[in-house]
Order: sequence, then C-alpha cells, then structure tokens
Amino acid sequence: MSNSNKTPASAVEKNENEIANRETEGRSQRQIIINRFVKHKAAMGSLFSLIFIIIFVFTATGMNFGPKGSQFSIPGWWPYSITDIDPEGAIASSCNGGVTGCPTLDLLPSFMDGDGVQIGNHPFGTDIIGTDYFALVMRGAQQSIMVMFIVGFLGVSIGTTIGAIAGYFGGIVDAVLMRLTDMFLVTPTIIIGALIGFRFGNLGVVPLALLLGFFAWMGLARFVRTEFLTLREREFVDAARVAGASDRRIIFKHILPNAIGVIIVAGTLLLSGAILAETALSFLGFGVRPPDVSLGLLISEYQDSFSISPWLFWWPGALIVSIALCVNFIGDGLRDAFDPRQRRHVTAKDRKSAAELSGKQS
Repeated sequence: MSNSNKTPASAVEKNENEIANRETEGRSQRQIIINRFVKHKAAMGSLFSLIFIIIFVFTATGMNFGPKGSQFSIPGWWPYSITDIDPEGAIASSCNGGVTGCPTLDLLPSFMDGDGVQIGNHPFGTDIIGTDYFALVMRGAQQSIMVMFIVGFLGVSIGTTIGAIAGYFGGIVDAVLMRLTDMFLVTPTIIIGALIGFRFGNLGVVPLALLLGFFAWMGLARFVRTEFLTLREREFVDAARVAGASDRRIIFKHILPNAIGVIIVAGTLLLSGAILAETALSFLGFGVRPPDVSLGLLISEYQDSFSISPWLFWWPGALIVSIALCVNFIGDGLRDAFDPRQRRHVTAKDRKSAAELSGKQS
C-alpha cells in the first residue's frame, strides 16, 4: 500500500539511495573516502595529469642536488640545457616574416599544414639569443613546483599545529595565538613576499620557499581551530579524558584524524596559491633571480617580446594554469570525498537500475 501512495519520482529516489548505500556496506571510513575520490572523474584526471607533469618536468633536463660547486647531478633525457645557445638553430626555425626562434613542434597532419607531425630540435622555440626554450620552461617548472610543495608543507605543518593548540586549549592560549595569526593576516602577503624575495631571492629557490612557507599558514590555522573547537566537545574526546589520555594524545590521536579532511582540502588550495604567489613575485622581480629561472621569471623577462614572439608566453603560462587547475580539481575531489554531507554518488547505471526496480515494485 505504501508503494502505491508514493509518486514514481520519490520511489526512484528511494531506490537510488538504497543502491548508493551499498557502496558503504562493510567498508571502513578510509575505504569509503578512497572510493568516493576514485569516482570523482575530474579529481582523478587531474591527479594523473599532475603526476605526469611532475615526472615529465623533472626528468627532462635532470636535477641538481647540493650547494654550488659540489652539486650532484642527475642528467635528463633532453639534449639541451639552459646554458646551451644555438643561434643557427634559431635562424633555421624562423617564422613567416623573418622572426627567428619559432617553435618546431607541429602536431597537425601534413594534409592540414603541409609539414606533418614533427618535434624538431626546438619544439618550444628559442629565445632571442638562441637558448632552447623547452629547457628553460622545464627548469622553470621544476623551480615553481619545488616552491609549491615546500610552501605547502610548511604552511600545513605550522597552520595545523597552531590551529590545533588554539582550538583545543581555548582561553588565553587561543586568544594569544589568534591575535598572532591576526597580526600576520593584516599584513599584505605580496609585501612580505616582495621583501623576502628582494633580500633572499638570490640565494636560490629553496631558501625563498622556506621563508615564504613561514607566512602561508594563517588561513589554515583558522580552519583547524574552528574544527577543533567543535570536535573537542564530542563524546569520544570526553571518553579519552576519562580514560586518562594526555592532551597531546587527545590532540594527535583522537581529534586530528577527524579533522584531516579540512586540513587536506585547505592544504591543496594552499599549494595552488603558492605556485601563483611565486609566479607573481618572480614576475615583479622579487622571486627567483637569474641565472636561475622560474615560470614567472620567464614571463617577466620576455614580456616585451609578446607581439613578436608570443610563444615565449604560451608555454610557461600554459604550465602555470595547468598545475594550478590540477591542484584545485584534486582539492575539490578531496572535499567531496571527506565531507559526509555531500550527496551520495549515483551513477547513470544506478539510476537505470532504480527506475527498473521501481517499475517492478509498482
């Protein structure tokens, strides 16, 4: 009788929920989160794309470890480096109109442009003196990605620690830590970054990233504090106190695992913000300094050549946008996976099965 009183739409929705609930039966919270993330197509596509970009970039021109003068180098598969100059190659790959250093990469078949698919000696072109631009862009991407991960790691570590302590203890501890956070928040980030870059940019990308990371934790600290203020009143925290658990154990073993979703999501957004901040600082001349390069520095150095050699902007700009979008989509997928308030994922196949089931029930 109850089925006959239901409208077909409500019956189908009920069956959809029942089918979606089967995904969580007999699974742990970790398995549920992983399953939700894997089913997020945009996040999974972005994750694989970001991994591919990182592997491609760091293997192309190789990597250097250690201080200058005693560096340990791992060679890459690309034959040119950022110090190699090929003026004859730049002249040979001239464009229509006599502009030298045009990209030799061609992905169009021969019946469309006559040249056919080819890579050439300088697929990204060369700069005005004949330096291979593919090598420059790969090196710049390496530096920008290193800044992104170092700033993200420090920002998450510091922000999580301060937010957790402030939210758990409250009172005078919370007041002091939050006023300290407010003091950093009211200071313009771009001014702090410019001062750091102007003073320490010539030391290399790692010291610059470390210093920027110490000023990237404030927003995350407030997120974590808010989450801890809520979680510390839960029953499982009271049970841990009664059992004699120390404050440190309660924070790191009981509350922090339940706040990990907020931390991961905010951390991914911090990563994308870090690479954009480095790009902005390098563009303004306060970030990575020559002879080293970064994506922002490449755009800054060749801004006067935009009308003549626009490819000098295409490649670093495309990489910056690609990396930032990948990180943001991964963050969206993690948010949907960790947030239990998100609507259950119902596929087209589930909807079809629910409609067939409601038809049988009617």
